[in-house]
Amino acid sequence: MSKIQGWGATVAKSPLTPFSYDPGPLGAEEVEIAVEYCGVCHSDLSMIENEFGISTYPFIPGHEAVGRVTALGDSAKGLEIGKLVGIGWFSGSCMYCHECLGGDQHLCARVAPTIVGRNGGFADRMRAHWAWTIPLPDTIDSSSAGPLLCGGVTVFAPLATFDIKPTRHVGVVGIGGLGHMGVKFAKAWGCEVTAFTSSESKTAEAIEFGAHHVIISRDKDAIARAANSLDLLLVTVNVPLDWPAMIATLKPKGRMHVVGAVTEPMAIPALGLISGRRSVSGSPTGSPVTIATMLEFAARHRVAPQVEHFPMSRVNDALAHLKAGKARYRIVLDADF
Repeated sequence: MSKIQGWGATVAKSPLTPFSYDPGPLGAEEVEIAVEYCGVCHSDLSMIENEFGISTYPFIPGHEAVGRVTALGDSAKGLEIGKLVGIGWFSGSCMYCHECLGGDQHLCARVAPTIVGRNGGFADRMRAHWAWTIPLPDTIDSSSAGPLLCGGVTVFAPLATFDIKPTRHVGVVGIGGLGHMGVKFAKAWGCEVTAFTSSESKTAEAIEFGAHHVIISRDKDAIARAANSLDLLLVTVNVPLDWPAMIATLKPKGRMHVVGAVTEPMAIPALGLISGRRSVSGSPTGSPVTIATMLEFAARHRVAPQVEHFPMSRVNDALAHLKAGKARYRIVLDADF
C-alpha cells in the first residue's frame, strides 16, 4: 500500500502541516476509503489542542469522512469496491462484548475513536472496521453528509432511543453545529419544537430550521413561562446553564438529555426531578445501526446540515473560522490532494 497523505497535528495548538504515513497491511476486517469530503467538528479542534488530555502526536484529525471504498480486508462484510460510505467518531469496537452483541457498539469498553491513537479523515485515504463503515443512501447529498456522521447522529439518537412520539414537544438548547441539526430532526420527526438560543439574531434561522417557538435563553421570564411544557429538552451547548430553570421546563416524566460537553459540574435539584418523575441523561454518538437509520431518515426527509465548504488544503483557515465561532453551522473540507 502507498503512503496516506494528509494534514497532521504534530504538537498541541499548532497549525496542521502536510503529513504522510505508511498504514501497513490492511487488516482482515478493515476497509480503506478514498476520502472525498470530511466535516470539521469542534472535537477535531479539541483533539488538536489536547483539550481532552488524550491526544497523541502526530495524528491526522477528521472523523466525519465521506468517500468510496478502495480496498477490503478478507473478512470485511457487506461492502464493495466503489461503494459510497461514511466514517464517524468511532471506527472500531471489539464486536464480542455484551454491549457490542446487544447493538450498543458505541458503548463498548474497547471502542476505538477515529482520531484517538489513530489517523482520521483530513487525508486522501483512511481506514476503519467494516461495521463502522456505513453505506450512504443513494439519495443523500454526499457533499454535506459528513456532519451527519457525528453531530447528526448525536442529536438524532435520543429521538430514537427514548421512543419520542411525533406528538411530543421537544426543546433544543443552542442553535449551533449540533443544535441546528437537532431542530431539523425534531421537526422532521413530527414534534413541536422550541429552540433556546442566547442570540436574538438566530431567531429567524431557528424558525427556518423548523422551530415552532424560540426562547431567548437569557430571558428568565420567557423560560419561566415555558414551565411544564417539554417532553424532551436536548442540551447541545457546552456551557453552564440555569439547571433548575431548565428542569422546570419539563413536563411530568420529561427528560433533559445532555449531548454538549459541559465541563463544569451540573447542579441538578433533586426535588425538581422527584416531584415530576423527571430524568437527566446523556449520550455519545450512536451505534452503526443508529447511524444507518439516521442517514436513511435524513435522506427520506431531506434533513441536511447547513454547511460551509473549504478545500482541504485550507484546513487551517477552516479551523480558525470554527475557533472564532463564525461557522454557520458546520464546515466541510473538500479533498483536493
